[in-house]
Amino acid sequence: MASAQLEVAIQAARRAGNLINRESRRIDEIEVREKAPFDFVSQVDERCQDIIVEMIRHHFPKDGILAEEGREPINPKAPNQWIIDPLDGTTNFLHGFPQYAVSIAYAVKGRVMAAVVYDPVKNELFSAERSRGAFLNDKRIRVSGRTDFEQSLIGTGFPFRKGDDYAGFLPRLERVAKSAAGLRRAGSAALDLCYVACGRLDGYWEAGLKSWDIAAGSLIVLEAGGLVTDLSGGEKYLETGSICVGTPKIFAPLLVKVADKPLA
Repeated sequence: MASAQLEVAIQAARRAGNLINRESRRIDEIEVREKAPFDFVSQVDERCQDIIVEMIRHHFPKDGILAEEGREPINPKAPNQWIIDPLDGTTNFLHGFPQYAVSIAYAVKGRVMAAVVYDPVKNELFSAERSRGAFLNDKRIRVSGRTDFEQSLIGTGFPFRKGDDYAGFLPRLERVAKSAAGLRRAGSAALDLCYVACGRLDGYWEAGLKSWDIAAGSLIVLEAGGLVTDLSGGEKYLETGSICVGTPKIFAPLLVKVADKPLA
């Protein structure tokens, strides 16, 4: 039986997803502002966040909430924390590119315990609870059985903000591109992680992310049998915003190619 937290996360994600689908029919009318150069937020992000936060506060009023869009954390010292990205892939959404998702994670003392990523376009709901496995629309999922890096399909995200480490990214991109069967940049970290979890990708790495981009997806990968670290091979990916994930056999050669420093 799913926990109360997972049930609330699923309901909140679906409600937000329904709003996203409705609003996707009138993209040209949506109000948009630029938080930073090339980093956008729409009224849809904000309305979805309101829906999710309202549900969580109704059911778990003492819990903390860290959400992406435009407000201070709620109850930041609470041991139980919700980490929310109401619309991961806003730029995709605003261009009608159908790759975006709602991401909701529930953490206890910094450890993610439950996670939901909902793709409203495909009606695909990825979920996981710690030690209980990962699921796609209630069907158990596992990472791929790929073992040969030369046959792997790898996901990533490109630097796009001023001040991002373009110079550091390009050599990593070249090393992976020369070694893997294919490389993809789809624009939603949450979905990239879920695609590793269900075997559509064999690995993924990115830097410069926020905890709400990867909190839910990282647990889903772990519960699907994948490996997850930061780009130094440690476990501080929610703090650093850098992440590397993969199947048990693809992970190590990928990390060697994208690590912050050469690994011993």
